[in-house]
Amino acid sequence: METTALFGQIAAVLTAICWSFGSLLFTAAGRRIGSNAVNQIRLWFALGFLLIIHFLVFGIPFPIHAGNPAFFWLGLSGFVGYVLGDSMLFESFLLIGPRLAMLLMTLVPIFSSILGYFFLGESMNGMEMLAVAGTVGAIAWVVTEPKPRNGEVHPRYALGVLMGVGGALGQALGLLFAKNGLAGGLSPISANLIRVSVAAVAIGLISVFRGRFLSHFKRLKVRPVLAQLLGAAFMGPVLGVVLSLAAIAYTRIGIASTLMSLSPLFLIPLSRLFFKEHISARAIVGTVVAFAASALLFFY
Repeated sequence: METTALFGQIAAVLTAICWSFGSLLFTAAGRRIGSNAVNQIRLWFALGFLLIIHFLVFGIPFPIHAGNPAFFWLGLSGFVGYVLGDSMLFESFLLIGPRLAMLLMTLVPIFSSILGYFFLGESMNGMEMLAVAGTVGAIAWVVTEPKPRNGEVHPRYALGVLMGVGGALGQALGLLFAKNGLAGGLSPISANLIRVSVAAVAIGLISVFRGRFLSHFKRLKVRPVLAQLLGAAFMGPVLGVVLSLAAIAYTRIGIASTLMSLSPLFLIPLSRLFFKEHISARAIVGTVVAFAASALLFFY
């Protein structure tokens, strides 16, 4: 295996870890102020972080040297991934719950591989396809485990499923567009800054149009929410996405998105640690199978 491909796959796994911690913080904040406010505020916080990081690393606050093609593809990636995709994902969480929504997000590697095949000329051999199928299958098996007393009724179930599929497709398209934007050798930090800038402005304009821009920020008066969103913004849209862009820059998009979809499995021990949830034998077996399958991507 080439060193660059291994680096990309390690970055993808680290992305999944970052998104796992970020999701815990986003969930805690969202329960207090709502998903729409969280989606907007996290992008503005992430933008602030990235401007500072970009200045410290490159000596300029914004990558004005990036060419027009990079701005176009990365801006489109930010809008589709952050604004459309994440908005649909958050709505899916509300309509059908996080367990089923996370299941639907396992479609991202499938969508990514299909898009990569048709638009990037990428291919996968038989063993790699088996690894992708095994990883996604194990994740789906874990997150669909029935819970005790699971009597929840979701009257808008079909819409929730549609939103979840849309969120997965949005993330896959965002990765595809970002891959095109990175083709010129732009730094993942610079690329993510462009993506977040476009997304923050876009979602800000939408909030202004709906008359909710200031009301969202007023909800930060609750002290835990401010700390939670600052931490979540750094772990998710900043560090996590920089790593995800590095992953797709150095390895194939289908493999990268598969490893990044390990987040639901990392959440099992984290949920046990932070929320004292019971971990079943099915969850443990599924975790082992998923990691064994993903290991094929590293060592084959």
